[in-house]
Amino acid sequence: MSNTPGSALSTGRSLTYLIVAGIAWGTAGAAASLVFRASGMGPLALSFWRCVGGLALLLGVLALRRGSRTATPAATAATAEPRRRRLVRILGTGIGLTVFQSTYFAAVEATGLAVGTVVTLGAGPVLIAVGARVLMGERIGAGGAAAVAGALAGLGVLVLGGGGADVRPFGIVLAVVSAAGYAAITLLTRWLGRDGGGADALSTTTWSFAVGAVGLLPIAAIEGLLPHTDAPARLLVLLVYVAAVPTALAYALYFAGAAVVRAATVSVIMLLEPVSAAVVAVALLGETLTATTLAGTLLLLVAVAGLALAETRTAAERRRETEAVTGTEAEAVTV
Repeated sequence: MSNTPGSALSTGRSLTYLIVAGIAWGTAGAAASLVFRASGMGPLALSFWRCVGGLALLLGVLALRRGSRTATPAATAATAEPRRRRLVRILGTGIGLTVFQSTYFAAVEATGLAVGTVVTLGAGPVLIAVGARVLMGERIGAGGAAAVAGALAGLGVLVLGGGGADVRPFGIVLAVVSAAGYAAITLLTRWLGRDGGGADALSTTTWSFAVGAVGLLPIAAIEGLLPHTDAPARLLVLLVYVAAVPTALAYALYFAGAAVVRAATVSVIMLLEPVSAAVVAVALLGETLTATTLAGTLLLLVAVAGLALAETRTAAERRRETEAVTGTEAEAVTV
């Protein structure tokens, strides 16, 4: 059922990975809010420690995997990937990750959370759809275009529906740059994964965090790396959670799924992040569930479900076409 030749993941499993990643990313905002309340740590410092923590956790996972007696298909694939291609993957992903995270936080600081979020997450699918069409010839189709439009409408309702947004041009520029970094990561992952080119998502994620940590270190140091807190145990638990769930786990699942699923579909599924954030805010942080929040959430969920079904149908059609071609070739050889 895979729509990527040579890929070890089916389309259905890849979609599941992306959905889990989007939901996990949505919890990062609430965790970050609690970190800010418990310490004097700034957003860039948190992003740096997020990369460092994710790197440490995934290095441990890689060490355990190397120590296992049976090599996994992913590990074998990673060994088979050409060195230059692997370098492009890791550096490109790490740099894109650094740009995405740092400029997003800067955009939020410059123009506020609502505008920074809606521009970054709203521009992302558009840039990805255009990039996938121009660079890889991927067609989104009328149904896909309608789903993207619905997702953007839902995002706008969800994030800006409360009103009071303060739009500042410099913040908009930063948000678009952040969206470009996110789009670059998605397109690079999809482009390198189209031929099943032997990528190991876990290894890619690990070393991309290393690149991100190095890139974030100078600006995070200016902001202040060390937190000041009266509750060190609580802060440590929060930082471990941020490093483990919305970072190490979510990005590993994201890179694995994004290599298989069409880029435009990936970008819309990742809009589950603000849905998840809204649910967490209501359930855990005591925020009120408004009609605007509910309407935006439903629009986004419908768009994601529609694209997921379309992606599954497309993969099934491609598999049938491949099987038909293979059967025809076999009959020709027999004759």
